[in-house]
Amino acid sequence: MEQLILLEPQMEYADDIWEFRREILECDADTEDQFAGCMSLDECKSAEEWIKICNLRKREETCGEVGTTVPSHMYLAVRKKDNKLIGMIDLRHHINHPVLGTWGGHCGYSVRPSERGKGYAKEMLRLNIRNAQKLGIPKLLITCDAENRASEKTILANGGVFEKTIEVDGCTMKRYWISL
Repeated sequence: MEQLILLEPQMEYADDIWEFRREILECDADTEDQFAGCMSLDECKSAEEWIKICNLRKREETCGEVGTTVPSHMYLAVRKKDNKLIGMIDLRHHINHPVLGTWGGHCGYSVRPSERGKGYAKEMLRLNIRNAQKLGIPKLLITCDAENRASEKTILANGGVFEKTIEVDGCTMKRYWISL
């Protein structure tokens, strides 16, 4: 497995962020949750706008400016070998929110379609668990669609313990906890 690092969004990766967005839109057009863990990347008009939103969402004092009450960090998963953006993963500082506490959880993630099936999501979540530990989060709620076997395997490989299955707007979701 190629080594990954998690980096906060920065202008150095603007072109790669936009190419990542294009690839998701093209390959996952029929997927309802195509931008899981990408913090409104689908709604932005440019990578610069998205990076600004990511920066505002990091602090409780500024996250309200971009429509949320829960601060979070966004990370780019970059392959060390060639400095390529492989995926994105976010980390919500807490889940004291009706949606996040029920089915949103502490983090979501997406892997670039051309890089899927190579174990990158597993490594991204492993690295993000370290970030959660640094923030003092005692355990992570991670959810996935009951039919998303790849995401379920990623969660289980990182110590996820199944809690229960829930229904959300006609979709069956599985809830897992990872103790840190």
